[in-house]
Amino acid sequence: MAEQQLVSMGFSEDIAVEALTATGGDIVKATEWILSHGHNHKGSQDSCNFNPISSSSSGSPTTAAHDHHPFQPKIDRFFQFQAKPLTPTSVSVVKPIKGVTTHEEEVEKIDEEPPLLRLTKRPKVVESEQGKKRPPHEPLSERMRPRILDDVVGQDHLLAPKSLLRSAIDCGRLPSILLWGPPGTGKTSIARAIVNTCSASEAGGSTYRFVSLSAVTSGVKDVREAVDEARRMKKKSNKRTILFIDEVHRFNKAQQDSFLPVIEDGSVIFMGATTENPSFHLITPLLSRCRVLTLNPLKPHHIAMLLRRAAADSDKGLSCCMGESMKIEVNDECIEFLSTNCDGDARVALNALEISATTAAARMGMARGSNKESGDKQGNADESPLPAVVSLDDVKEAMQCKHLAYDRAGDEHYNLISALHKSMRGSDANASIYWLARMLEGGEEPLYIARRLVRFASEDVGLADPSALGQAVACYQACHFIGMPECNVILAQCVAYLALAPKSIAVYRAMRAAQKVVRESVGQNEGVPLHLRNAPTKLMKDLNYGRDYIYPPDNPNSSQTYLPPSLQGYKFLDWPNVAANDQ
Repeated sequence: MAEQQLVSMGFSEDIAVEALTATGGDIVKATEWILSHGHNHKGSQDSCNFNPISSSSSGSPTTAAHDHHPFQPKIDRFFQFQAKPLTPTSVSVVKPIKGVTTHEEEVEKIDEEPPLLRLTKRPKVVESEQGKKRPPHEPLSERMRPRILDDVVGQDHLLAPKSLLRSAIDCGRLPSILLWGPPGTGKTSIARAIVNTCSASEAGGSTYRFVSLSAVTSGVKDVREAVDEARRMKKKSNKRTILFIDEVHRFNKAQQDSFLPVIEDGSVIFMGATTENPSFHLITPLLSRCRVLTLNPLKPHHIAMLLRRAAADSDKGLSCCMGESMKIEVNDECIEFLSTNCDGDARVALNALEISATTAAARMGMARGSNKESGDKQGNADESPLPAVVSLDDVKEAMQCKHLAYDRAGDEHYNLISALHKSMRGSDANASIYWLARMLEGGEEPLYIARRLVRFASEDVGLADPSALGQAVACYQACHFIGMPECNVILAQCVAYLALAPKSIAVYRAMRAAQKVVRESVGQNEGVPLHLRNAPTKLMKDLNYGRDYIYPPDNPNSSQTYLPPSLQGYKFLDWPNVAANDQ
């Protein structure tokens, strides 16, 4: 029985008998005796050593067979492991080979319990593309930010050689500024580029450090920590800090007050960015300490320049995010479509370009896969893969719809309603309908527009066409009944009617003139004349209330007066036949 076990372990019958005889029949001692004496498996002298480390690291098979490695597992461990249940996927066994074997042992994994085990290390997981440059996670618009002011596209009125910013950089005296403009026009990019431009112009190293905070996620505590660090850096290395606050209009008045003393004493150079009108959202003391620089929406040719730069840049552009093996081509038609449909927002255009490039790359990847399979079957492969070409359909799919810069609670809201009102006042029905469409497409509430039309019907049309007010009220009621999108035609009909109607602001001017008289007490705000007062009680009649009042239907030609004595003859409404009735 013991002899059969040793034979099943891979030893020859002669060695098994000799070992059992020398050890008194103890199988454990017999196995150790075989290993200690360096006997072979089935007659092969090079295969008796079961230690994989010594056999793989030694210079020759003979040396490996006779050198006993200190990590050679004891036979007791073998029997201990054999008694435990093992999972097939974690077991490495030595497969016995009949006949003469070499020093290279064949190892395989099998599903049945093996007769002999050996300890193996878990193989390290090595990436197949280790060291390969991975696509960056930042959006294309973030990677393509201009590094210095010379790379900034557009905003020439701010970056001209004789401009405030250029002069301040040349003199090394940066002021605190507020950058106000629509999204995607370069507010943050200009702030960062100012620091980099200052660093490049100073031979001894930059004297400025840039600290960026967002008013959306930061508070006064974060501002104080940044200011304290700025003061320490200024004292330690004479390096000044540019504190950039994005979306600064998100801070309330108390939070904005925290900037005043640090701007005043020069602890930091303050730079803020906002998309909202500073006059309405920032406190006056902060505005008095900063210069407000207005950024304009980018023109289509500016957007096209940025898109071409992103397509051609191999380090940060489209090719970078798609991998080295995938080249991206963008034609002029796609660039023109993006530049004219992003509404002057460079971020929208660049992000849409990246999405459309991803779509084109995925399509090309599938085409390459199918071509590779067909090429393998035919015995040839495509050695020069074609680039992924961004099509106009890819760009339209990425844009989904034209981007409109409109905020129902922001400046653009008031700008567009002002344009609509003034176009109707100028009797331009085409422009009026256009601005109406801009507001509706931007998501404006239709009832807000209808309320403004009711006001316009009295303010600008007035007595010239009294039925205009009825049209406007009916328009409001209809919009309230059916809502969008069906009420868009109702609004357009009312807008066209009011634009084409005759205009008169006589009532509007009369009301303003009367209010001015009341506010300035031109008529000393006298009491109501007694003959105009109501007398519902006997006491009031005894006090002469309503005395000498002439009932006009009974006396249409009476010369009764209705203004206070100090305002007799005062004219408010300038309208035909009104003067004849004034007394």
